[in-house]
Amino acid sequence: MREVPAELQARLDGGATTLARCWHLVRRDGVVMGFTDHDEVIEFDGVVCEPGSGFGPSAVEQSSGLSADSHEVSGALTSDRITADDIARGLYGRAEVTLWLVDWQEPHVRVLLSRGLIGEIRRGDAAFEAEITGLAERLGQPFGRAYLPCCSARLGDAECGIDLMQPEYRGAGVVTGLRGSQLFMASGLGGFSRDWFAGGRLVWRSGANEGLEGHVKAHPVEGESAVVELWLSPPMGIAAGDAFEIFAGCDRTAAMCSTKFDNLVNFRGFPHMPGDDAVAGYPAKGDAHDGGSLFRG
Repeated sequence: MREVPAELQARLDGGATTLARCWHLVRRDGVVMGFTDHDEVIEFDGVVCEPGSGFGPSAVEQSSGLSADSHEVSGALTSDRITADDIARGLYGRAEVTLWLVDWQEPHVRVLLSRGLIGEIRRGDAAFEAEITGLAERLGQPFGRAYLPCCSARLGDAECGIDLMQPEYRGAGVVTGLRGSQLFMASGLGGFSRDWFAGGRLVWRSGANEGLEGHVKAHPVEGESAVVELWLSPPMGIAAGDAFEIFAGCDRTAAMCSTKFDNLVNFRGFPHMPGDDAVAGYPAKGDAHDGGSLFRG
C-alpha cells in the first residue's frame, strides 16, 4: 500500500492543489533526464525536470496483484534532449522511468506513483509514444534451463566459458563498400574462414552508429575481402570508413561447440534427447528392442 506523506495528503484534501507530475528517466547509456507536465522547472534529488518537454501521460493501469502495471507517455519531439536519432539508436529501450506526484511549490513534498521500464516506442516525424511497464513485468520472463537439444548458454558467458576477447574469436574491420543497408564489404577480416562470424555480434567503433550493436547473419569471404551481412539495418545507416569490432558466432549445436570451439565439456544442451519420431514410434518387425541406446555407432 502506498503511503502518502501527511503534508501531501493535506494538499490533496484541500480545495486547491499545486501538484504536478514529474518523470525521472535513466537511459541505457547512463544519462539521467527529468521532465514535468508543469509549466516551470521542478528540481529534486539532483534532477532538473524541464517543462514543455512534450511529455504527457495516459491513464495508469495499476493492480493489487502480481500482474504488470503499465502506462504510456507521449508527446512531440520538442525537447532538445529527446531526439529522433537517439530514439532510433535504441538509447531509450529498457530505460528506467520513475513517476512522481510533486508539489511544485515545495518539491520535497512528493510521492512516488510508479516505477518501470520503457518498452515499445512508436514514433513519427515529430512525435512519439512510449509504453512503460511496471517492474512486475519481469516476473513474466522465463528463467532457468530448458530441456532442448541446443545449448542454453550464450557464447562467451560464464556458463559457456569461451573468452571472446581472444584473437581467434575477435576481429576488427573497416567498411570499404556498400551493397545495401545491411550488407557491406570490409577489410581486416582476411585471416578468418568463411562464415566464422555468422551468428555472432558486431559493435560499431566509429561512424554514426558508434557504440551500437548488430547481429551478423552471414560472413562470406570473396578473395582478399570479406562481406558482412547483418540481420537488421543499423538505425543511422552504414558509410564507407566506419570501423567495427566483430565476434565469432555459434549456432548452439553440439557439433559446432566441439569442432569450432573445442568446448563440448561446457555444452549446456541435450543433443541426444528423443525427438518427435521417438515419441510417436512403435515396435516393428526386424527392429532391435533390447533396451540399448538409440545412438549406436
